[in-house]
Amino acid sequence: MAEFLQPAYGARSLGDVVPAIGAALGVPTPDAPSRLVLPSAPSYVLFLIDGLGATLLERHGHAAPYLSALAEGAEAGTAGVPSTTATSLTSLGTGLVPGAHGLVGFTSRVPGTEKLLNALYWSKDVDPVEWQPHPTAFATLRQAGVSVSVVNKREFEGSGLTVAANRGVEFIGADKVGERIAAAVAASAYRPSLTYLYDGDLDWTGHRYGVASSQWLQQLSSIDAEAEQLREALPASTRLVVVADHGMIDSPPEHRVDVDEQLELRDGLLLFGGEARFRHLYCHRGAVTDVVATWTDVLGDRAEVLTRDDAIARGWFGDVRPSVLPRLGDVMVASRGDHAVFSSTDFAYETTLVGLHGSLTRAEMLIPILVG
Repeated sequence: MAEFLQPAYGARSLGDVVPAIGAALGVPTPDAPSRLVLPSAPSYVLFLIDGLGATLLERHGHAAPYLSALAEGAEAGTAGVPSTTATSLTSLGTGLVPGAHGLVGFTSRVPGTEKLLNALYWSKDVDPVEWQPHPTAFATLRQAGVSVSVVNKREFEGSGLTVAANRGVEFIGADKVGERIAAAVAASAYRPSLTYLYDGDLDWTGHRYGVASSQWLQQLSSIDAEAEQLREALPASTRLVVVADHGMIDSPPEHRVDVDEQLELRDGLLLFGGEARFRHLYCHRGAVTDVVATWTDVLGDRAEVLTRDDAIARGWFGDVRPSVLPRLGDVMVASRGDHAVFSSTDFAYETTLVGLHGSLTRAEMLIPILVG
């Protein structure tokens, strides 16, 4: 398992960023200590670029000269597990590990049901405050006297994921780059302040065309220009921190397994969840041992197949709270290399994607933490 990277919870994980910013603003969070140290400043702008893994930035630095310059000498951080947007954004917004905040994947079981919660699109019958009941790190800073704002596309205001990860602070709707930069500059004028800015276009492009595509490189160049323009528009006293929620890899057709073509992989399963690079398998009573054996036999060295207890023991999710436990698969499948596991019936849309993420490889787990 040498290719897998352990999440750096409490040190340089995504969940450590906002507590570290709070400390840099002079408002440390006693119950969320972090070994991540950022320079003192009266205001911070936190810019998250969805999908920009540290290894991708290093590999394609020619397309992102500004971000690459910031990355020189900077130590990378890590996403949590799984390395996916809903889990990562909630770790960032709450300062908690996945085992505490409970968004443990793109899709995960709603306990006591035979349904999956899609954490990006949510379900009207699942209350995001009940699903993620802890105060956000953003709200904690606001209560301590920091002006905190979230700048994001208007469509995300009030969404389940936004409520779970970012509630308790001002939401500023901004769809275009110019709007976002202007909103961030205005919000950062307050002292002390934290402004969180999100851009998901690079991730979308990677999923659609792959991270080896000219489309992805063009989008990376645009994001680099956005980050540089943002820095130039901000006052010198405001610090800019650029992070990502995960990296991405391209999975070729010959490295894809479809459980609807290899039907023995369906044996013993009640629900098939997670996503292509990190699957949560929810089993019928008494079927866990057989499911582990079958999946291990079929996938071989293409994936790590292990029980929930084993995954927790490895520290993949940090400390897991009792309410979160049944959301995790009875069996988990973390893909190695560029392999992936699909269901052309349950998740047909996933089969159209080129770039994927979710597992524990360096390409997916390592994220930039850049200070400008």
